[in-house]
Amino acid sequence: MLSTTLVYIVLAIAAFPSIYYLIALFSSWRFFRRKSPASAGFAPPVSILKPIRGLDPDAYENFASFCRLDYPEYEIVFCAGEDEPAVALIERLKREYPERPIRILFGSGRTGAVNDKVAKLARLTGEARYEHLVISDSDVRVQPDYLHKLVAPLANPQTGAATCFYLSTGEKSFADRLQTVGMISDFYAGLLVARQLDGVKFALGTTIATTRTHLASFGGYGSIENKPADDLLVGRLIAEQGYEVELLPYTIEAVSDYESMRELLYKRMRWLVVMRHMRPWGHLGLIFAQGLAWSILAAVLAPGAAAGYLGAYVVLRLAMMWAIGVHGLKCRALWRKMPLVVVWDALATILWLVSFLRSSIRWRGGDYYIRDGLLVPASGD
Repeated sequence: MLSTTLVYIVLAIAAFPSIYYLIALFSSWRFFRRKSPASAGFAPPVSILKPIRGLDPDAYENFASFCRLDYPEYEIVFCAGEDEPAVALIERLKREYPERPIRILFGSGRTGAVNDKVAKLARLTGEARYEHLVISDSDVRVQPDYLHKLVAPLANPQTGAATCFYLSTGEKSFADRLQTVGMISDFYAGLLVARQLDGVKFALGTTIATTRTHLASFGGYGSIENKPADDLLVGRLIAEQGYEVELLPYTIEAVSDYESMRELLYKRMRWLVVMRHMRPWGHLGLIFAQGLAWSILAAVLAPGAAAGYLGAYVVLRLAMMWAIGVHGLKCRALWRKMPLVVVWDALATILWLVSFLRSSIRWRGGDYYIRDGLLVPASGD
């Protein structure tokens, strides 16, 4: 039987997630009441850089959306292997949009690179025609105002990069829907809290707008090609040079492709293990964000307080999802998925605990260790 003092200590700690949720609600309110930065007349030529590996669902439509941008001058540069199935789609794109400058580079030209995406980005940034760059994943789909929104913050000489949220589209599986719930209620909530408390020192790989000069200030993609979480690193390293990284209240789309729960679990575990290495204290601090687990523990230790703890958990979690997803990101379809937040939180807690036992990550079909901040193939042991 636990002593009364210990029970009170556990009950006090069990209230911490509610405090975190309230901070997340305040942070989202502060963020979404802003307007996207605007700079009339600022529209420098832009190179859109796309590293390609494999073939995403609806890949052609994703690529084609970048050819329909309402922007005066830009080029699209792809980098892929010569045998990639996406090459045929890019050639089709060039035929159907002859007015758009579209180039394709074959291979990264770098040997010994573990992170193929970053190696390709190193070549792309070196061969891009323009100073202003927009890096974009291959599964992204955008609206005609995309470049104007992303590039506008760079008119401010104190801004070194801009990034934005994305929403999943084309959900076909339970894993897709669960990923959306976790992304909005968990990942985005954490980003907004981090922005409120410490500023933006990260970027999201789906889209990053920056310049050659800002990338060169930390050594460019070549300096991080064997490191995990290149998107987070780009934002952090630019911020460390004394520049601001702008997180925009603007969304793009990313086509969902989780065919199974296994794929979702591998991706989540990879992210958790990478964060454990890159931000160990922040990763450990996630213990105070596990609202479901703490509420259940509080209910077991103090049945009389069960309704209060569990009720506060449910209300605040649903309020966070509404504030970020429905109100902020205008994702109206999220209403139907909101009950899944309990499933996500249970899964997230289990994976967080397991992440302390993992020494490797699964990435693009291979297993890797993270040693001294670098990716090392597990097969090399």
